[in-house]
Amino acid sequence: MYSGNQRQPEESVIRFCVLSSGSKGNAIWVESGGRALLVDAGLSGKELVRRMNLAGLDPARLEGILVTHEHRDHVHGVGVMARRFKIPVYINEATMIAADYLLGPVRPVLFRTGADTEIAGLNVHPFSISHDSADPVGFTFENSGSRLGLATDLGVATNLVRERLAGCNGLILEANHDLKMLMEGPYPWETKRRVKSRHGHLSNEDAAELLASLAHSGLSQVVLAHLSQTNNLPELALECVGSAVSGLPLTAARQDEPGPVVELLP
Repeated sequence: MYSGNQRQPEESVIRFCVLSSGSKGNAIWVESGGRALLVDAGLSGKELVRRMNLAGLDPARLEGILVTHEHRDHVHGVGVMARRFKIPVYINEATMIAADYLLGPVRPVLFRTGADTEIAGLNVHPFSISHDSADPVGFTFENSGSRLGLATDLGVATNLVRERLAGCNGLILEANHDLKMLMEGPYPWETKRRVKSRHGHLSNEDAAELLASLAHSGLSQVVLAHLSQTNNLPELALECVGSAVSGLPLTAARQDEPGPVVELLP
């Protein structure tokens, strides 16, 4: 969001839009200086383009797709989008091997987890997270001092996660489930155990504790993501997490429609 009356130079602005978030498909648009990338593409190519158009975003500006991990709700549309717009897929080696049968022919650009790389004019840092996949990662995106952090699909917020997300101006954080709803809900016991394990997903309470540890005066926007449609409600997530960070702008991403385009300034 804007601070003060002076509009900052275009190059210093990071914009992002959560196009879809949840177990039925995930995709996030990130851009700076008119150059854009897509983080995950868990919907069909047709639906992703439709949501970009709804949000006023031009898919022709995409310069690449980053992949967090190989689960279908994150890679379903990666191959289609990469081929349609003739853009590379940025992915680590273990995830590429695990996702190969879902992606089809693409132009992979391998990154190394833990090493900075530049994509679409942004400094991108992939960091390890705890999830039941080959080599799952979160990301930070930085340009001219503005910093966006992304961490979803993680069972526990490790010290590394906290270190990488510290000092961000904007955060996209998982708040997957309300623990009571999960335990009393329809999932089989094995699934419940997986969701609440160190390799599953963060609860609302976990997200609240994590965000409380990351809050600082320069943090201007937080989006709660990957909310379960079975085991959570947006109002529950917002109430639980909001109680830990009073006064911080907080929204919940949706599965069925794109969120607003959010601007972060240095």
